[in-house]
Amino acid sequence: MTALGGWQNFYVIVGSSAGALIGLQFVVLSLIANRPLARTDADAGGAFATPTIVHFGAVLGLSGILSVPWDGAGAAAVLWGLVGLSGVVYGVIVTRRLRVQRAYQPEFEDWLFHVLLPFAAYLMLALSAYAARSHLREALFAVGAAALLLLFTGIHNAWDAVTYHVFVKRSEDEQQR
Repeated sequence: MTALGGWQNFYVIVGSSAGALIGLQFVVLSLIANRPLARTDADAGGAFATPTIVHFGAVLGLSGILSVPWDGAGAAAVLWGLVGLSGVVYGVIVTRRLRVQRAYQPEFEDWLFHVLLPFAAYLMLALSAYAARSHLREALFAVGAAALLLLFTGIHNAWDAVTYHVFVKRSEDEQQR
């Protein structure tokens, strides 16, 4: 299928980046795992750390879905639409987790990168799956944009979490000693 075939290099690059970032995220989490955790820190992990892995996983999954040599775009569109719908539901869960955790008071940037941008990306996936029947070329660009948005959002969130643990939590731990 030529419409999807033209995206092969894009999804090889984006998918391998997402896979590498998932591995890197696990390395970082294992490095900070030796720190004692309060219950509030564990709640914050469900709001801040887990969604980053989910977004990277979604990008990796999308890359796999769109790299399969499909006979038509219909099956791929259904699958990426399910990723989008699942992401929208997951976005609601993350929003709730962000509100109830007490380890950190979210600021606008946190709401933007942990809720609004991922929600927009997943919604774009869901809507583009519907649009693929009549506007495949545009739908594929929307899927590519959503994948990049999730990838860059995940990179931002991972960097934000690492800098928080290195500069804020480490400083707090040293002051308590």
